Amino acid sequence: MGKKLIIANWKMAPGTLREAQTLFKAYLKADLKNIDLVVAPPFDFTEKLTEIPYKKSGIKFGAQDVFWENPRKGKGAYTGEISIKMLKDADVEYVIVGHSERRRFLNETDQMINKKVLVALKSGLKIVLCVGENSSVRNKGKKVVENYIRSQLEKDLEGIKNLKFKIKNLVIAYEPIWAIGTGENDTPDDAVEISKFIKSLVVSRLSFVPKVLYGGSINGKNIKKFLQYKEIDGALVGGASINKKEFGKILKIINENKR
Repeated sequence: MGKKLIIANWKMAPGTLREAQTLFKAYLKADLKNIDLVVAPPFDFTEKLTEIPYKKSGIKFGAQDVFWENPRKGKGAYTGEISIKMLKDADVEYVIVGHSERRRFLNETDQMINKKVLVALKSGLKIVLCVGENSSVRNKGKKVVENYIRSQLEKDLEGIKNLKFKIKNLVIAYEPIWAIGTGENDTPDDAVEISKFIKSLVVSRLSFVPKVLYGGSINGKNIKKFLQYKEIDGALVGGASINKKEFGKILKIINENKR
């Protein structure tokens, strides 16, 4: 079995560059022999963090979002957005797209997310596409959840088949929205079933088996329960990733419990 892919999504934390540097240096001390670790800090910290010698550690950098237009092509200015060129110039290799918080609070549509997926894959970045259901969908049963996720994937991945070999840079993160930041979790059995469903759906459309991560209040107490299954290829970790002690515990558990 290959390494587990762990994405540390720092979201809008920590509060200062100094705290970010201290946290990142703690990451550099971790044993990553069974882990592919990607850290996605707030973008304004990324350049300073990449000045810290990190490449021998195997850690990769990710971004929490990207815009779909290149302002250098004369298509206008986009206040507050981050371009592909900016990400690549900052040594970013992965980008999170379609996170539930952006869908919910910033009203990102599947059509917007699709544009981001296509432009990032075309540029050679690796995409971590987030999909998942809210509690109202969840309460209607497994079939409704599967139909909801199918609809998201079909819209978010429209046109991706034309990218051919670049499809291999697609990673999908299943994050049940009702579990994010709540301390609640999906059951490992249900997460495995959704992961299998996602993989079978993508295979049928693209003839490619993507890595599928689980995200939703992951911590040191529950990480082993999810990642013990081969169907779950890693985790998208939010709040726990900015707690040095908790995240260190997560990484240690993954290394010690590789099947």
